[in-house]
Amino acid sequence: MSTQTELSAGAPPAEPLEILVRWLEEARRAATQPNPNAMVLATCDAAGQPSARVVLCKGVTAHPGYIAFYTNYASRKGRELAANGRAAAVFHWDALHRQVRIEGPVLRAPAADSDAYFASRPWQSRLGAWASEQSEPVESRSALEQALTVAAERFAAPVPNAQGSEPPFDGPIPRPAHWGGYRLWAESVELWIEGPARIHDRLHWKRSLRAADESFAAGPWSVTRLQP
Repeated sequence: MSTQTELSAGAPPAEPLEILVRWLEEARRAATQPNPNAMVLATCDAAGQPSARVVLCKGVTAHPGYIAFYTNYASRKGRELAANGRAAAVFHWDALHRQVRIEGPVLRAPAADSDAYFASRPWQSRLGAWASEQSEPVESRSALEQALTVAAERFAAPVPNAQGSEPPFDGPIPRPAHWGGYRLWAESVELWIEGPARIHDRLHWKRSLRAADESFAAGPWSVTRLQP
């Protein structure tokens, strides 16, 4: 492995999220993992108890600087974000020797964004969003399948099956109010590239965010090189 990387030569890049956009695209092209946009999302409840899970990043907006993901607002992560509106995310592409860490405040995405993304999902996934009370206990698998049947009847849709052999369906399945998007605003970003002898390249960017009209106004980035 070369001792020189894009993070070790010359002045540090000014915009870390522009690099994340490029790295995501390179991970998609490399196709070394099924979901190159998978990221670990960590949240905390009001008491400071942390939890983490893997979700899919559904967009990176380098300017003004946030990443988007979608979920059930009543899920555990949704409840924790309501109680403690900050989160951390980690992307790791092992085969590409790269990692990205992001921390910052989280706001719900505009309803129009959530509507547009929900409409782009396969109809089976839209139906599942109505059937599942995410993170809540369920008596049995059959009870969960019955909830899916009820949702299918509600929208006059076929009942999805494990074989995926149900007929096509193009009827309306609107976004439920309990489901939608979030934006994790980048307050700090760390880019990491693996190096020989564990002498990795680590650069850490920080900036200030000021709340402004259900969004944030961002200050300039400052960058520091960290020891591995």
